[in-house]
Amino acid sequence: MENKKLTITVYGAEQICASCVGAPGSKDTYEWLQAAIGRKYIDDPIAYEYIDINQPPEVEKHKQFVQQIFEEDLFYPIVFVNDELVAEGIPRLKTIYQSLDRHGIQIQS
Repeated sequence: MENKKLTITVYGAEQICASCVGAPGSKDTYEWLQAAIGRKYIDDPIAYEYIDINQPPEVEKHKQFVQQIFEEDLFYPIVFVNDELVAEGIPRLKTIYQSLDRHGIQIQS
């Protein structure tokens, strides 16, 4: 399959989500995802971004989603592959890998 550019976005905060006590923090999850994906996939076409929900950037789509996180009491970290929400709370690699496979990201040989 042909490699396409995609972005993995992790929304989170320094403080661990109240429902996720005992789980790794959002920033730790962000770094863990990069390492795990890099071990399995050729990650050249993948860009990673971390959005702090307490200080979102001045990008409208991020501001809107951060507002939704607070309004709907969503669990974080929240992981997107492009515009697809693939994990909320404690992310599972299997779900994220399935999304990468659907996007045609090549597995390392």
